[in-house]
Amino acid sequence: MSYSEFLDAKTHYGADHGFDPVWMPDILFDFQQAITTWAIQKGRGAIFADCGLGKTFMQLVWAENVARHTGKRVLILTPLAVAFQTVKEGEKIGVEVTHRRGGMKAGDKIIVTNYERLHYFNPDDYAGVVCDESSILKNFDGQTRQAVTDFMRKRPYRLLCTATAAPNDYTELGTSSEALGGLGMIDMLGRFFTNKQRSLRPSVYRHSGKNFSDLEDENAWRLRPHAVTDFWRWVVSWARALRKPSDMGFDDDGFTLPPLVVRGHVVKAAKPRNGMLFDIPAVGLDEQRQDLRNTIEERCEMAAELVNVHDKPAVAWCNLNEEGNRLTKQIRGAVQVSGSDSEERKEEVFTGFIRGDIRVLVTKPTIGGFGLNLQHCAHETFFPSHSYEQYYQATRRCWRFGQKNTVTVDMITTEGQDNVLKNLQGKADKADKMFTYLVYLMRNELILEKRKPFIKPVELPAWL
Repeated sequence: MSYSEFLDAKTHYGADHGFDPVWMPDILFDFQQAITTWAIQKGRGAIFADCGLGKTFMQLVWAENVARHTGKRVLILTPLAVAFQTVKEGEKIGVEVTHRRGGMKAGDKIIVTNYERLHYFNPDDYAGVVCDESSILKNFDGQTRQAVTDFMRKRPYRLLCTATAAPNDYTELGTSSEALGGLGMIDMLGRFFTNKQRSLRPSVYRHSGKNFSDLEDENAWRLRPHAVTDFWRWVVSWARALRKPSDMGFDDDGFTLPPLVVRGHVVKAAKPRNGMLFDIPAVGLDEQRQDLRNTIEERCEMAAELVNVHDKPAVAWCNLNEEGNRLTKQIRGAVQVSGSDSEERKEEVFTGFIRGDIRVLVTKPTIGGFGLNLQHCAHETFFPSHSYEQYYQATRRCWRFGQKNTVTVDMITTEGQDNVLKNLQGKADKADKMFTYLVYLMRNELILEKRKPFIKPVELPAWL
């Protein structure tokens, strides 16, 4: 490979800006029309909208506009087993979407497939790419993440959609910007952040397809105090974020969440961990894993007891294969989706649960926690871990706009997992604070945009 070819492979190019919408369905709410219009005019941007606010509608309208404007195809990438939902949503608004697993076919215009099938598609065949639930990219290996970035690199139009931009996970914001052709993650860290370990410098690293947190402790990086506002203004320049329509100045009518009831259940192990006379909070990941394995029976029995007291739909989230196997045996009417299942099997079970043919779904947040619409279900059991995103996404499968009933989440933990819960709560508080600040700056920018036509440029005296 020559040096010019090397530079070309690393170069992002495409539209510096988009175009005015050529089509906008009346079915969209006013705030959805506003965000979609912004995304189309932006050309390359991100929509950070909470669960149930209609991201699928927005990305489908965006894709239809790109297809009509360019006369070329658009590819939508989704998490596993979410593609069939995208096709159904397209039918509601009159957008023809084709689900393909092994590559496009003649006549296809807007194609949806899952991330794992990307290697069957040629980027040169597409003018636009949508990454649905883009935050899931961090859960893939470095090779898959790099493949998605390379696929998007020279597409003129790009859109990222997710409910959780993880404001407390700065590396994700960097990789999102990089995928859109903006500031890369390493450059972002160098511009806005400082490392408490002074020997570390972002410039010594090269992009390897991994999260920066895989290379160094993510807690070592801190926003420079004087750069906080500039950092979030930079994010606002390529993203729009909202948790409810009023975040953008619209009416919340029809978008009020029902109550969420989180019940805590602490189980005791039949015997303490090895070397312990009694249970104490586990310190470190090794002790926490040992504690979880030591209490599998007690935790699964508690979850089964809570779900078996009624005949309504429920989701039992697990983290370990053994937990999933036990829950499936102990819960009446439960069907499990595991990582070893085929894509067809996963889609079959998810579809059966949504239709009501299956009463209880047992799966891991990493498998079914992204993108699925499970508003018909109002009961979840959860074994907490350190991942705030997994907890948030799993909970919001059911507790989302469109849910009519009070949602109950049973958090089942042990006396040894006290540190895990504290860490999870700390991440939740930080994420809420950062997202609130992001929305605040976004609204200020929107107000400024509206005022620009009325702002006169400063006229300097002739002698200057």
